Amino acid sequence: MKNKYIEQFEAKQIEGKNVPDFRAGDTLKLAIRIKEGDKTRIQNFEGICIARRGNGVSETFIVRKMGANNVGVERIFPIYSESLES
Repeated sequence: MKNKYIEQFEAKQIEGKNVPDFRAGDTLKLAIRIKEGDKTRIQNFEGICIARRGNGVSETFIVRKMGANNVGVERIFPIYSESLES
């Protein structure tokens, strides 16, 4: 059982975030904001969602794509991450 103050804080963090409905097996195309020094850029990452874990603020999902030379690349993203553009 969580503390009521923590629940209120988490509710404020989630509030206003528009997260599309998806499940494991869906193909996702993500735009990720990457900061390098003083500059920021957008990197696209397209793959299949292989897992969705957790709940609330700590919920994450894993996306797998096939990179160069058929090497699999898996990345874990927090669902409410500020670095996810779309």
